[in-house]
Amino acid sequence: MKSGILNTEKKNNLIKAVNSIYTFYRDGFRGMVLGKKLWKIILIKLFVMFVILKLFFFPNFLNTKFQTDEEKGNYVLEQITRSASLNKLE
Repeated sequence: MKSGILNTEKKNNLIKAVNSIYTFYRDGFRGMVLGKKLWKIILIKLFVMFVILKLFFFPNFLNTKFQTDEEKGNYVLEQITRSASLNKLE
C-alpha cells in the first residue's frame, strides 16, 4: 500500500515539473518581441534548407538506380567497405 502512495507522489511531482517547465517556456515566448522575429527567420531558413534544397539538389539516388532494398543495401555496403579499404591502404 505504501508503494502505491509513493508512486502517486512521484507522478504528481513529475506532472508539476512538466507543467512548470511548460508555463516557463510559454510565458517566455509570449513576452518576446525581437525573439519572435528571430524564430520566424530560423523557421524559414530551416524550411529552405530541408525542403527546398532537398527537392532540387539532393535527389533520391538509390531509388533511381536500384529497384529492390537488397540491391540498395548491397550497393551501400560495397561503397562503405571500398572506402574503408582505400583509407586503410593510405
